Order: sequence, then structure tokens, then C-alpha cells
Amino acid sequence: MQSKYKISLLRANLLAAAVALCFWTPTAAPGAALLLWLSIGWLLITALALDFSHRRSRGLPWQMLAGTLLLGLIAVEPERHALLIWAWGAVFMLPQHRWAAVFNGCAAFASCLIIAPLMSLPEWLMLTLALATLSLLAMARTHQLLNMNGTIRQRLRLIPGLNLWAGEQLLRDLTREQTRSEREAIYAEVLVIQVRRHQLWPVAQKLCEITYDFENVYRLNSTTLATLMLSRTPGDAAKRRSLLLAALPDNAQTEHKPLMDIELELLTLEALSRYPTSPLREAS
Repeated sequence: MQSKYKISLLRANLLAAAVALCFWTPTAAPGAALLLWLSIGWLLITALALDFSHRRSRGLPWQMLAGTLLLGLIAVEPERHALLIWAWGAVFMLPQHRWAAVFNGCAAFASCLIIAPLMSLPEWLMLTLALATLSLLAMARTHQLLNMNGTIRQRLRLIPGLNLWAGEQLLRDLTREQTRSEREAIYAEVLVIQVRRHQLWPVAQKLCEITYDFENVYRLNSTTLATLMLSRTPGDAAKRRSLLLAALPDNAQTEHKPLMDIELELLTLEALSRYPTSPLREAS
């Protein structure tokens, strides 16, 4: 799911939401204005830090912060901010841990209770039922997409629990990441590592441990591995590469190449496997 995010569109939506909230601040009460500026700041920081944080957010329930701010905005000035009740549907569209979903569900119900005095009982019951239905549909759709994506990816995963994939997956990922790198100004490079046959699986496991969660390791053949490293700049990539190579066996041969310099049209696994030509002591 995370690999399918359209980062530019998501960033634009976050920035648009921040701008919309700015129009509410001039006439807001002091408490409401404070929460509005906190929400605007959160939206701006999230949008600007999105290049890498969206891929590392599996264990960070940032949806809880969004839910807390949304509840606060509705609570501090329900007469003006009652319309924000429908933003809970967007919150529940985000992949999140079960306990984060429970927290947001309680916060959404609390929001409904806060605006209850503003409407009649039938209107409130209809709004609550509609919001609950919308939230459940959003969560069900997200859960379905996560399950579908996990099932598909698990078929190509060579070792359950590790980001180790068949070489065919690399050819597909290169095309996607080359487009992403060009669009988002991220520096990506392919590192190909050749080791002895008996060293392949220990080295593959080590690579999975020292690379980021959103980066994968690929088995090209019985002696060759590859990884696709994403960094902000070529300098950052060089530092990461040095640390990574230091963890490899001394007899490993390596080759690295910027992703944007690779011609993907005629690229094959055999061609990638022939990349390593430099002993590790020289490459590092």
C-alpha cells in the first residue's frame, strides 16, 4: 500500500488543507486559533517531510495526532467547526494500527456528542449513523487493499519476514522507482554484490537488517544480490554505501550505479549479474 502512494498529490492535498484552515484563523477565538495553527503546522510539516517519512511510518501512528487535532478543533468551537466532523472519513482511510483505529473511533464518537446540542435528536442520529457507515467503509476498503497488496508481495518474498525478493521483482521496482526519483528529486542507486555461493543467504539476511524498511534486497542468482538504495543526495548515498560495504565479507565484489543512468528497456537479470567487477576493498 505504501509503495502506491502518490506523494505529489498527497502533498498538494495537505497543503490545500493547510491553506483552507488559514482562512479560519483571523476570526477564531484564541483557543481555536491556537489549535488551528497547530493543525496548520502539522499539515505543513507532514507535507514537507513526506518524501521519506511516509515510507517509515509503519510503526508511527501519526493518524492519532491528526485525530487529536481534529477532535480539539471541533470541541473548542463546535458552532464554527461542526463541518469538520466529515473529515473523520479521511482519517479512517489511512492505514493504521488497530489501537490507533480504536482511539480515532472514540474520538469521532466524542465529536458527535460535542455537536449534538446543535441539532435535533433525529438529525444527530442520522449524522452519527452516516458518519459511522462512512468510517466503516473507509476502513474496510483500506483493509482490503492492504490484504491484497500483502498477498501479492508475499508470493515474491523469498524468506517470510525479510525484505528479500526474487530478481524479477527488481526489474519491476526499477521502473517504478526511476519514475519516482525523477518526480520527487530523490537520489537512487543500484548496488550489486557478488559473493560465494555459501555466503549468499547470510549476506542477504545481513543486508535486510542494515537497509531501511522501505528498501528491498533481491537475489539475482545463486551468487549475486542487489539492493536499491534511496537517499536525499549522492553524498548521503556514498556515506550509506560505505557503512553497508563495511558489513560485507572481504571477498565480495560490488558495483554501484545511479538508477537514472541505467537503461531499463533492455535490462535483464543476466546483465545485472555481470555488474560486479570491483573487489570490496577497492569499491569502498
